[in-house]
Amino acid sequence: MLAEERRHAILERLQSDGKVVAAELSTSFAVSPDTVRRDLSELAEAGLLRRVHGGALPPTVGAHPYAVRREQAAEAKAAIAQATSRLLRSGQVILLDSGTTTLEVARHLSPTLEATVVTNSPPIAVALAEHPKVEVTVLGGMLDKEARALVGAATIETLRSIRADVVVLGVCSLHPEVGITVNALEESYVKRAMIANAAEVVAVSSADKLGSAGAYVVGPLAELTHIVTEDSVPEAQVAAYRALGIEVVLA
Repeated sequence: MLAEERRHAILERLQSDGKVVAAELSTSFAVSPDTVRRDLSELAEAGLLRRVHGGALPPTVGAHPYAVRREQAAEAKAAIAQATSRLLRSGQVILLDSGTTTLEVARHLSPTLEATVVTNSPPIAVALAEHPKVEVTVLGGMLDKEARALVGAATIETLRSIRADVVVLGVCSLHPEVGITVNALEESYVKRAMIANAAEVVAVSSADKLGSAGAYVVGPLAELTHIVTEDSVPEAQVAAYRALGIEVVLA
């Protein structure tokens, strides 16, 4: 088998199984472990997978500028936002994490909802300025211009003084084995603090983020109480998350 054919087969197995194990690839293709490592390295450099100890996982969704992400998959984000808004109730303290899908959640909150929203996202705060009954608290911190999010020690310190009923978490990747991951270290710290200070954790995720892995781990999937995602996700994939006790809402 030529190297190109072997690498194509690796990607097919990654797509079907959600991961590849280096030792199994070496046996299956009758090549040395060094050859497999080179294959995985080449594919990782091309952005086609993410290397992990002993093998590889699907890559996280490619990073794009905030303005670009805001326009992507508008219908799917609106559906996810509508389904998420139905999980929120009057009287709650709600942490709304940064992100373009969570921004849609803010825009789809019921006009009758009476709640306090705490956010590290200036765009979310601006969107909620027009809401008639929601009080808005903006966390302090350093502005990550790329993510349009407040991060850093001041953000985390403020989060420690809050006991929220629910956090709506924007995520880069969710994987049954790796857990909740993102592509930015500072962002991972803030999300970890949000989870630690909320009774319920609702992750909003497009279908392409499920089964992938980013560079920085926020925590295990067991931290989540809900995942709200697209109804196009195959039932077999959804089952892996439900098996962990997570309520999966298909929008």
